[in-house]
Amino acid sequence: MPEPVLRIRDLHIRFRTPGRRTTAVAGIDLDVGAGEILGVVGETGCGKTVTGLSVLGLLPDTAEVEAAELCLLGRDLRSLSDADWRELRGTDVAMVFQNPTNSFNPVFTIGSQLRDVLAQHEGLKGRQADARIREVLISCAMPDPDRVMSSYPHQLSGGMLQRAMLGLSLLSRPKLLIADEPTTALDVTIAAQILELLLRLQQEMGFSVLFITHDLGVVRRVCSRVAVLYAGRVVETAPTAELFRAPQHPYTRGLMAAVPRTHRSAGQLATIPGSVPADPGAIEGCAFRDRCGLAFDRCATERPQLRNVGSGQQAACHLAGEETP
Repeated sequence: MPEPVLRIRDLHIRFRTPGRRTTAVAGIDLDVGAGEILGVVGETGCGKTVTGLSVLGLLPDTAEVEAAELCLLGRDLRSLSDADWRELRGTDVAMVFQNPTNSFNPVFTIGSQLRDVLAQHEGLKGRQADARIREVLISCAMPDPDRVMSSYPHQLSGGMLQRAMLGLSLLSRPKLLIADEPTTALDVTIAAQILELLLRLQQEMGFSVLFITHDLGVVRRVCSRVAVLYAGRVVETAPTAELFRAPQHPYTRGLMAAVPRTHRSAGQLATIPGSVPADPGAIEGCAFRDRCGLAFDRCATERPQLRNVGSGQQAACHLAGEETP
């Protein structure tokens, strides 16, 4: 098997608060292959975004990160210096953040912020830098790139800002793009355009994508493989088609049942009772058991581990692979 672009083994992330440490990620394993789009899904608080931020070294000083392996393109990320991180971000790995309005500095033009990236990583300035920026903005379907370059963030719409953010991320041709719910702040039509644009650029440039989202419809549309996170752990992973055909974990089934469907008759939408635990590291057994209608005694004392339940499919449930409703 070829070496994955991103390899994570037994990742733990804790945050120090006065008098205690709170666990956000409790032992995640993930691989992102070359040219692959891996979807990472789950409710708010399941550890999706902090996992992505750990790959860029952007967690706050209160975070403690431990991992058996945290490798990007074969490079160990666990002990990089600040200078190493500055070199890595934007070249080998880049990120498209959830809210483009907050992703740009409001007191500088879009062009000046993109020029800074090229000056930092490639030493390009002046006309050479502007030519590269225009080329990238045009590839991101940006109308009137010269006007955009001279504009301040507040002068652009949300869709144009997200195109500019995508262009910023791809300026130095990274091998891995982390997309953190890149369409959440956009209306439906613009979100669809951004997804089509991302897919086209990924196919043309060949970069891998770690696609963080809570939208299963988007996952089904753009991702080749999916990892379902719950309470800081991967509870199921599978090729996208297989996951939607036969989800094995009760949490995955609950997420899918809660998706509104137009063909359903009017009535109350399905929900998962309860909420994600605040500190999954303090839980023994299965972290989902209090919300699961299939839980039994073993779930309270023994944490289920990921195991093979099909072709490329794994689930962390004692009942996975069995006939359950």
